[in-house]
Amino acid sequence: MKKLLFFAVFLLAASVTYAGGYRISAQGQRALAMGHTGVAVVNSAELAFFNPAGLVYLENDLNISAGVTGVMSNVKWQNSNTGQFSETDNPIGTPFYFYASYRVTDFLSVGLSAYSPFGSVVEYPTDWAGSHLVNIIDLQAIYIQPLISIKISDYFSIGGGPIFATGGVNFNRNVNRTLTDEQGNRSNVEVDASNITNWGWSASWMFNPTENLRIGFNYRSEIILEAEDGEAVFSNVPDSALSPIQNGTVGFDASLPMPAEMSVGLSYEFCDKWLFAFDYNRAYWEAYKDLNIDFAPDDVPDSSNPRNYKNASTYRFGLQYEALDQLTLRAGYYLDESPVREGYFAPETPRNDSQGFTGGLSYQISKRFALDVSVTYLRFKEVDASYDYYMEDGTNVPFGGTYKSNAFLGGLGVTFNL
Repeated sequence: MKKLLFFAVFLLAASVTYAGGYRISAQGQRALAMGHTGVAVVNSAELAFFNPAGLVYLENDLNISAGVTGVMSNVKWQNSNTGQFSETDNPIGTPFYFYASYRVTDFLSVGLSAYSPFGSVVEYPTDWAGSHLVNIIDLQAIYIQPLISIKISDYFSIGGGPIFATGGVNFNRNVNRTLTDEQGNRSNVEVDASNITNWGWSASWMFNPTENLRIGFNYRSEIILEAEDGEAVFSNVPDSALSPIQNGTVGFDASLPMPAEMSVGLSYEFCDKWLFAFDYNRAYWEAYKDLNIDFAPDDVPDSSNPRNYKNASTYRFGLQYEALDQLTLRAGYYLDESPVREGYFAPETPRNDSQGFTGGLSYQISKRFALDVSVTYLRFKEVDASYDYYMEDGTNVPFGGTYKSNAFLGGLGVTFNL
């Protein structure tokens, strides 16, 4: 029954890793409609996320942006050798954001941001071919950040502040490929950790060399969330005195590293009504070498699960057109590289290279209020991939196949100025 424990350890490691392998880019409807560009775009309080240094350049004293995005995603898996097929049935995810800034003086603004960079559900049918790796994963995370923006001159500003991160994860899978109880029910384990918190920080600057050109930089630090006293619940485990673990609940500790991110960008206004923006984002996923899991009690063996992620880049392009006094149109495109290396592709993080096609608009309802809308289609590159580090009876048992993924995002937000 020791292999049962190893599989449980692997389960927990996989569940924690999911937070790092899946990043939702939906931190503002205006930015998302422009390919999620915003590091050098001054048009709303969305700067609180993309570049706090730019808040001091907003025209109004009080600026608020808030919104929610519906994320509908789908993953199809197939083994071309056996013909086995499975498809996820994911509920709609709803990442949100709230940003506010207030001009204290001509050279000082303060702000607050709250948003969900991670927050989705991946749900496979029970007892599918990869159920020994994952059945269901439900992940939520929220970042809250007080901000300051200081204008050094008309051409240069700085900004940033501390980040408070909180989140949790629930994960379910079968213990291994064949183990059942006396009635033939698949042995199952579910792990749960909530209220995981820690602190990070961000720092940014914005440079305006000409009236039409802006250049921006933003850095968000790595945040390591320590999951302490989580619960792992085993069910349908065979009743045996030789088993070092029985049906019931055991505790665990684990670490959840969220990688640092660096973004640089520029925007350029031309022909009076047009704005072009480009952002480059670098996510330092190499923080995910492996994950150490500490089970309680002490006689349960600990484990380190390899992931070996690589740093990855995202290239974002956006256009904005002021069609009417009350109507602004936007469109964009971005290319997002996967951090997953060959041989480490697991079904709980079905993350391969993707292209995002975006569009949207803002409609000025009144002098103070505007409605912001965005739509995004994510097309993930079809990939034949495997995870080669699942152990059974002391042997690596790869699990792989062809993965086809896509996602549709529809967002609605409001902007208020005073």
